[in-house]
Amino acid sequence: MNRVILMGRLTRDPEVRYSQGERSMAIARYTLAVDRRGRRNQDSEQTADFINIVAFDRAGEFAEKYFRQGMRVLISGRIQTGSYTNKEGQRVYTTEVIVDDQEFADSKNANSGGGDNSGYGYQPTSRPAPSSAIGDGFMNIPDGVEDEGLPFN
Repeated sequence: MNRVILMGRLTRDPEVRYSQGERSMAIARYTLAVDRRGRRNQDSEQTADFINIVAFDRAGEFAEKYFRQGMRVLISGRIQTGSYTNKEGQRVYTTEVIVDDQEFADSKNANSGGGDNSGYGYQPTSRPAPSSAIGDGFMNIPDGVEDEGLPFN
């Protein structure tokens, strides 16, 4: 199975090009800075990985319209590797994540720079607590339910 889920910040605005042919398609490329979990800046070590992302068609158009440098986004997709020979005749190996799904990881006003993200049209919705929830976040178990019927001890 080849499945990747990443959350990170865009290092720059997406670079978008359109394919040639009968049906033009957007191809957006951007880089995510993804923090390494559990690592804090020890001896000036790199604490993030910079991962190349490619979004095609509508996902590419979405990235072009809404994604900006510094935004935190969540993407899922697959890793794709490849290689090519550059102008100097050297073999260059590539690794990219091809987007299946992408979304905002922060609300509009939570951008790290605190600046205006005009065109950032995402408005998160809050989920109401279940009506049977009590103050500590646990649900009340209705009377008459036996302990043996619960899936845990």
